[in-house]
Amino acid sequence: MPQGTHTVEVPLNIQTIWNFVQDMNNWAPLVPGYIEHEILSENQSTWAFKGDLGFMKKTVKLQIDIKEWNEPSEVLFDLKGLSDNFKGGGYFRAEVIDENTTKMSGHLDITAGGMMGAMINQILTKFVPQTAQELTDAIVAKLLEINLVK
Repeated sequence: MPQGTHTVEVPLNIQTIWNFVQDMNNWAPLVPGYIEHEILSENQSTWAFKGDLGFMKKTVKLQIDIKEWNEPSEVLFDLKGLSDNFKGGGYFRAEVIDENTTKMSGHLDITAGGMMGAMINQILTKFVPQTAQELTDAIVAKLLEINLVK
């Protein structure tokens, strides 16, 4: 299963990070290749983004289902392809290091099914870890930007 986890120390307290991550509108636009998203309910949304798989660029639509909101430390989600045969999941996890520092991890796993699944999964083994890192880093950068302006 193609997957990736990226962990970063963030010079912010865990509640500041939670206040940002608890709203999908804050982090959906930070997905690499973001096109649009729509919130369907507190626990469900659809996202569209352009995935660069090296030999081709493809618009992908996913449904994101939040399985758990565990304030202030974790968001667990499942995803499934609406435009393609993909399924997977991921999480954002925050751990207190000290009063003003938090370890934040982003994890993503995506598996392609169908006749082309085996070939696509070969490509996803590079794409998924890179996407997990880029999304986690983008969330951290946005958090720092917001909180340094205040």
